[in-house]
Amino acid sequence: MNSNFSLYCESILNVLNDGLYISDPNGNTLWVNKMYEKLTGLGPQDLVGRNVRELVQEGVFDQVVNPDVVRDGKPVTHVQHLSNGKKLVLSGYPVFDEAGELCLVLTFARDITILTQMHDQMIAQRRLIEQFVDSVAYLAQRQAKNMAPVYASRKMAEIIDLLRRLAASDATVLLLGETGTGKDVMARLTHDHSARKDKMFLKVDCGGLNESLTESELFGYMPGAFTGAGTRGKAGYFEMADGGTVFLDEVGELSMLMQTRLLRVLQDGEIMRVGATTPRKVDVRVIAATNRNLAEQVEEGRFRRDLYYRLSVAVVDVPPLRERREDIGPLAEHFFSVYTTKYRKEMAPGPDVLEAFRNYDWPGNVRQLQNVVHNLVITRNPGTLHLSDLPPDIAGEHEDTSHHVPDAMVEEHRPLKAIMADIERDILRKALKKHGSVQKVADMFQINRTTLFRKLRDGESAHSPERTEPADS
Repeated sequence: MNSNFSLYCESILNVLNDGLYISDPNGNTLWVNKMYEKLTGLGPQDLVGRNVRELVQEGVFDQVVNPDVVRDGKPVTHVQHLSNGKKLVLSGYPVFDEAGELCLVLTFARDITILTQMHDQMIAQRRLIEQFVDSVAYLAQRQAKNMAPVYASRKMAEIIDLLRRLAASDATVLLLGETGTGKDVMARLTHDHSARKDKMFLKVDCGGLNESLTESELFGYMPGAFTGAGTRGKAGYFEMADGGTVFLDEVGELSMLMQTRLLRVLQDGEIMRVGATTPRKVDVRVIAATNRNLAEQVEEGRFRRDLYYRLSVAVVDVPPLRERREDIGPLAEHFFSVYTTKYRKEMAPGPDVLEAFRNYDWPGNVRQLQNVVHNLVITRNPGTLHLSDLPPDIAGEHEDTSHHVPDAMVEEHRPLKAIMADIERDILRKALKKHGSVQKVADMFQINRTTLFRKLRDGESAHSPERTEPADS
């Protein structure tokens, strides 16, 4: 550096956060500060006296700003790549003397390697997010297709038409029916035809909720509301689905406390987080479903009467599969299409298989049919399926002895009602002996405890009076 540049000025320039490279109008290097040396690994011994053009030719770096600043007399910015892989942004500025002649070029260098890496990572993450969004959209479309109701019966056509009309309103819908009849499909259909179709559809399995955590799961909690609660709190299902639809599957399993809280949501559109002192407004449409007889539970004091009335604004009974046998064939073919596509198998049911399906009662309804088809696709060889491929009970190859009626019972001269009472009593006694729990047996046969005891008692009393046999003609 020339003698007019004092030691103090050098000390000041050496504390700059940016690297500083000083050159003359011819491109000769005059001085670099310590930050430039730190950024590039190139010190005064490597650069001072060297021409910037020569350094470019030697591959020390690929870009300089000196020539452009000298030519235009204006600030210039370039990105420079060093041989060590670093990337610098160069900002060159002209310095003029008292006569207005350009005498120096100051080049400030800033390391943007990390910023560039972050930018590249952001681009990569953006691509991943776009791929994820596309995948979610594809899966949502596929799920919607698989969840679309499949039917051919007039009974189901009437139900679908009713649900589409109900969807236009915001009324609470209560879906009744045996387990496996497809109530979740009906709930999804109602949501998809409503004004909320672009918002969240959130299914809540009330029977699967942890009893001790049900309240926080449904309504959320405040920070530190209980031991183990998160420091930020958490939104419950109703807050998460705000603006959308909450599907409460097996709503009859909710405790009396949760029934009270649910009633507040339906009446006031408010929820109260665990540990909160003020309520929060939510805008959700509630669809509920159950395989229980809620009217009986109300009479037994196990379900709130006011909640039952709130849920019963629009009640839809979904019939079991045995009462709409026209739907069995289309449903079976639909499930075969789904699973053969999934497992890339060429397989189809023969006419005898479809006929056996139509003749079977399907106690597990649509869910059982789906599981049977799934099992056949993954366990049987490709090709056309025949009766021999089916489970014996569905193929009808043996008589179900649990439904066998003894000849002596058929020949009895007794009222049918009394005979049926004996059969019911026998079934209930066997079930009690096997399971050892009155409540479990009552739940299994979908009756209440009072009804169970009455059937056992009536069956016993039916034999106590003396019967009068009718005279032969």
